[in-house]
Amino acid sequence: MKTYIHAIVLTWLITFWTSFALADYKMIIPQKPGGGTSQWASIIAKHLEPHLGEKIKLVHIPGARDIPGFNKFHNELRFDDKTIMVSHGGNGVSYLTESVDYDYKQYEPIGGMNLTIIIGKKNLEDKIYFAGGSGNIPDVMALTLFMCGNLNSFDAYEKCYKENITFVKGMSGSERRLAFNNGELNITRENPAAYKKHAKAANLLFTHGVFDLDTGQVVDDRNHPNLSFNKVFIAKWGEAPKGNFYDAYLLVKNYRDVLQKALWMNKGNPNATKVTIALLDMLEDNEAMAAIDKAVGDYDWFIADELLDAVNYLEDKKDLSTKSYLIKWQRDVLGYQAVDK
Repeated sequence: MKTYIHAIVLTWLITFWTSFALADYKMIIPQKPGGGTSQWASIIAKHLEPHLGEKIKLVHIPGARDIPGFNKFHNELRFDDKTIMVSHGGNGVSYLTESVDYDYKQYEPIGGMNLTIIIGKKNLEDKIYFAGGSGNIPDVMALTLFMCGNLNSFDAYEKCYKENITFVKGMSGSERRLAFNNGELNITRENPAAYKKHAKAANLLFTHGVFDLDTGQVVDDRNHPNLSFNKVFIAKWGEAPKGNFYDAYLLVKNYRDVLQKALWMNKGNPNATKVTIALLDMLEDNEAMAAIDKAVGDYDWFIADELLDAVNYLEDKKDLSTKSYLIKWQRDVLGYQAVDK
């Protein structure tokens, strides 16, 4: 009987450790399937899997402003050694202006694609009709600057915004895309991968440009030269954007775009180095990168500590008066939650 029990226990242990070793990696995506981040993650997971040597399962955890999924990773899921968090721009905005549980500095930075957001137009005349979602605050601010130019006060921007822009909150990505295609909205916004897939009816208005960690400046998106927001603004208004409103836009835009598509694992995760090496191998795989460039565009990556360096740079350069200005706009004009933490 004792030998029989030992055999059962041994079989159970072998089964347990085998299933544990062969368990799929999980990428946590803080939104519904079909969203821009989900599309990006599916592309990256497909090309990362061969270099990781294991399967990657996409797990969607949607919720208000895409915060609950990241909070759940922080509070529960990060302690699993095969769980990867996919953060996106809305998480970066919430990290800057809301009370959230997650904290980028408590994780192992795997890597992030240094992206931008693309703004498209259709039948744009004298008014803007635009729908919001997670991470859209920089887009609304850029569109306000585009329509209003450089103004002298917060109140002047608020007045101009209300006169020129109809901003509809609460629409899902699919609803926004349908409304744009039907002509109910004349502005659309997408990350580069989603823009290629969903914005075929749009004419590109501007990109927000790409953050350059070496200089701390925003530079042209090489995939769409001479269409960065600053250049389009200068072409329309004859001068560069400037002032408190522009500074507030730049602050939230950089948090949104630098953290737009990034991979994280828990601090001390024994698999973090393996996943990072797999990502580096993927970046050296010409066939994989050709496919990613075709689906997303030719963008650089922040790898490992470079990603955390970017976060630290944004934190170090954050001006508190500019942040207070942003919070006032986000809360009092756009009606979103925001706290000066």
